Amino acid sequence: MRYNKLGNTGLFVSELAFGTMTFGASGPFAAMGKVEQAEADALLARAIEAGVNLIDTADTYSGGDSERITGQALKNLGVRRDEIVVATKVFGDVGTGPNARGSSRGHILDAAHASLERLQLDHIDLYQLHGFDPATPIEETLTALNDLVRQGVVRYIGVSNWAAWQISKALGVSALHHLTKFASLQAYYTLAARDLEREIAPMAQSEGLGLLVWSPLAGGLLSGKVNRTQDAGAGTRRGAMAFPPVDMNRAYSVIDVLQELAEQKDATVAQLAIAWLLHQPHVTSVLLGTRKLEQLNDNLGAVDVTLSADELRRLSEVSALPAEYPGWMLDMWSGARAQQLADAGRPA
Repeated sequence: MRYNKLGNTGLFVSELAFGTMTFGASGPFAAMGKVEQAEADALLARAIEAGVNLIDTADTYSGGDSERITGQALKNLGVRRDEIVVATKVFGDVGTGPNARGSSRGHILDAAHASLERLQLDHIDLYQLHGFDPATPIEETLTALNDLVRQGVVRYIGVSNWAAWQISKALGVSALHHLTKFASLQAYYTLAARDLEREIAPMAQSEGLGLLVWSPLAGGLLSGKVNRTQDAGAGTRRGAMAFPPVDMNRAYSVIDVLQELAEQKDATVAQLAIAWLLHQPHVTSVLLGTRKLEQLNDNLGAVDVTLSADELRRLSEVSALPAEYPGWMLDMWSGARAQQLADAGRPA
């Protein structure tokens, strides 16, 4: 297991992280999990044994049960607090009232303390905005997060599921008002859906944000159980909920190549899909969200898979996004200038 710096911070996180969205059995995403306490203890124990030090959850997963189960598991396992990085999120509905959601100052402050109580912790290592709130000024949100950092309740802040322009605006506001900046971005990224590469990944690299990847297997689509002739069955994660969305024609082409390479390399389709992400220079950590130990053990094996330049090229070509403006214009118009930088040995 390798460890990468989280953006421009001095914090190091494991290249594979453990996501606890599968913990608990209630709420709109219950189909993804239903992992109860004993199973959660075993999964976290195995992940930590393998070197995983980043555990990610959210206050909305299973109505808060994911945080409760995660916190109890860490306590049951006797994990030293300084050996683990606990990340959680705020934004989604946690009640029925009009202020039980969003990124207002009141909701953020209340939600942070509620998460600490469920997690049985005295601080949150990485506190992430789970979505963009069009109702709250960014200045209000960032000031609230900054106060939590100054109080020692939160160590670092991050964001998830925002557009590139929204993140850039927030970073500018933080710089202008000398507020704590986002250290990381958690986003959907997979060989089956590389939309992130259009605007978000270049922005994250430019601004020094750590990139935490969720759903690296596209909701089980790249688990090895699905191909052109075998759809996701009722007993599979993808069969229970076709989320996140993907272009199935492109995805099937990706799976064809993954299956071929898996046979050649004595690896699994899932391991190759995760390994591809680990080979991307803009990726800091990849979140694994498994329900069973055998799935977790398989996914952990991705750290030992090495992809050659030719294998990376094949996977990149088969999963390539269709050209879109202004991307094609930037490639055409700025290509020569970028090549000058490359020839000089400097990053474009």
